[in-house]
Amino acid sequence: MAGCEIDLADVAVPLQATLVGENRTFEGVSTDSRAVQPGELFVALTGPNFDAHDFADAAREAGAAALLVDHKLGCALPQLVVQDTLRALGQLATYWRTQLSIPVIAVTGSNGKTTVKEILKSIFNRMGKVLATKGNLNNHIGVPLTLLSINRQHQAAVIEMGANHAGEISYLTAMARPDVALVNNAAAAHLEGFGSLEGVARAKGEIFEGLGKDGTAIVNADDQFAPLWRELARDNNQLTFGLEQPADVSCHWQGDVSGNRLAVRTPKGEFSCVLKLLGRHNVMNALAATAAAVAANVELPVIARGIEAINAVPGRLQPKPGINGARIIDDTYNANPNSLRAGLDVLAACAGKKFLILGDMGELGENSLELHQQVGKDAANLKIDHVFTLGGFSQEASQAFGNNGQHFENVDELINCGTSGASITVVIHQEKRGPCYFI
Repeated sequence: MAGCEIDLADVAVPLQATLVGENRTFEGVSTDSRAVQPGELFVALTGPNFDAHDFADAAREAGAAALLVDHKLGCALPQLVVQDTLRALGQLATYWRTQLSIPVIAVTGSNGKTTVKEILKSIFNRMGKVLATKGNLNNHIGVPLTLLSINRQHQAAVIEMGANHAGEISYLTAMARPDVALVNNAAAAHLEGFGSLEGVARAKGEIFEGLGKDGTAIVNADDQFAPLWRELARDNNQLTFGLEQPADVSCHWQGDVSGNRLAVRTPKGEFSCVLKLLGRHNVMNALAATAAAVAANVELPVIARGIEAINAVPGRLQPKPGINGARIIDDTYNANPNSLRAGLDVLAACAGKKFLILGDMGELGENSLELHQQVGKDAANLKIDHVFTLGGFSQEASQAFGNNGQHFENVDELINCGTSGASITVVIHQEKRGPCYFI
């Protein structure tokens, strides 16, 4: 099944829409005329540089059942005419959520939310069909599309929520109405949209606003903003997770470059498992997912199997083989100071020579210079052997690192020749006696 099953006439009132043409049932929703599947509703969004109303005929030819538009078109399809198609998309998702009785888990945080989502998906997959956010569809367009992808066969949904300004998660959680809402952490990511780290934390805490009276808030007990989140969720059930502070879900663990062995404690009992994801921060991600699953009444053996089945998300501390016995740790999906520090800790634990390859971290505002310098200092303190950088701000990291820091103007220079000292290619060939780690 494609997704939602909705009659046009049933949503005309909640969308404050005028129904033009016959009533039809549509299955699924698309905002891209190139990806429309037969029977779907095509939502014509508009923006500064595009107007999807221009592609209504293409959507019809692809098999769209109906259109959601902001003015009546000459296209020979039934149409819901509204004032604002983006707002109506959210209203449509809100309506569909009211028709569903499955558990919905909402996840946010500065770091690790995608990993937590994937672990939860793996856990719920042990029990039946689960719908989880695809890719980075975690914003004001992606979340409603994800909700509208839920069909009657799904037994659970895991919804990732991101934000680049205050109020965005408040909007998304009101739409999703989660049974369990989780804040993984708050860190110096996207500071430009929030003004301060506390602003980030408050924005993440908006996720609890969507919980009903029987909903459960999942809080990172080790985060400095845990007291704030517990206050924001004061009217809800709460479960905490952590490694340092007392928490409802915690563990003893041992880890190396092959993974982590966990002995997990929960209010429902204990279990052991092996987590293939690298690093202490991924142990925390597993505890976060465990707490959410416990709140959703998942049995502990199911949680353990789900954790053990998870593999690295592409580009997030993903081990890859290199030449001459080198091992590459690929963390190129995205970067912010906290996620990068977590990666450095993993790199520092590796045997053999250790190399950091760093590009610029974005959206750090006026803190960019200082935060990139701190990366270089951290790498030096952790005894990383070499730092190679690309990008204007990352140059500060190589300078702060010291003598074995090298900055390159472009990728070709970095890989092939270098204008000052050894290139990566030369260094790899010099390290034939043992593994060489990169991140």
